[in-house]
Amino acid sequence: MNDEQNISLIRAALDEDIGAGDVTTQALVPPATHGHAVILNRTPCRVSGADIARQVFLTVDHDLCVTIEAADGAALPADSRILAVSGRAASILTAERVALNFLQRLTGIATLTAAFVERTAPHGVILLDTRKTTPGWRRLEKYAVRCGGGVNHRMGLYDRVMIKDNHRRLWAGDAVRSLADAVRAVRIAFPGIPVEVEVENEAELRDALEARPEWVLLDNMPPEQMKRCVAINNGTTRLEASGGITLANIDAVAASGVDAISLGCLTHSAPAADLSLEFEDFPSRRSAPALAEELLD
Repeated sequence: MNDEQNISLIRAALDEDIGAGDVTTQALVPPATHGHAVILNRTPCRVSGADIARQVFLTVDHDLCVTIEAADGAALPADSRILAVSGRAASILTAERVALNFLQRLTGIATLTAAFVERTAPHGVILLDTRKTTPGWRRLEKYAVRCGGGVNHRMGLYDRVMIKDNHRRLWAGDAVRSLADAVRAVRIAFPGIPVEVEVENEAELRDALEARPEWVLLDNMPPEQMKRCVAINNGTTRLEASGGITLANIDAVAASGVDAISLGCLTHSAPAADLSLEFEDFPSRRSAPALAEELLD
């Protein structure tokens, strides 16, 4: 991940939260007070965003000592330590919410992704994300999918052609034009960019296969219909299933023979991980070097 882009997002989040100042902390916590805190997960999770959380703390106060205790991608049981931070208690409190917001969101995505990956692994199916991401967070959320064992689909509109029903209708107009013709048209316009075509039935699949696109998306099909499409395709191109797929039915989809399954829910509906920041000792007015020396003893 690009550190400059992360820092810009972190600074924007901190500006949004802190505004003119953390008035509660300024009123109640003396500047000389130092402490040591940890971030814990309350339920099992797959970690993502630990380094972003570390950067949040250091952006608020570069003198804080931040240690990542569970790397991104780690599978943790409940009540594990993800990150530890020591130094000025006021700085820790000011950074706490933004650090947790990044970490709980990205860890939630990684955790949900890992649950789907576990279900599809016996079938050798690739689990893909989509562009249904939080505006401004796409890189981070797609990184979290990778932490959960998933694979990134296209990053944006620029790195893969995706011919959907609206594209086809607007391109064809009143003329009778085939999906294969649409594939040929985009290859003339953008040679070298992979082409994927969305189809809704077997007839559309046969049509698209005439131009041999790199991928065909089987949209909102039941598993039995997917199996028929797999037979028709017979290894001609790669097939992706999407639409209406959940943990309850993904086994049947994965068993249909498709190469990949894409899920918007990984990024638009993942529940936030249950995390909290806790001070391990009662903050004192000891200096940071003295506290760090004591913690190392």
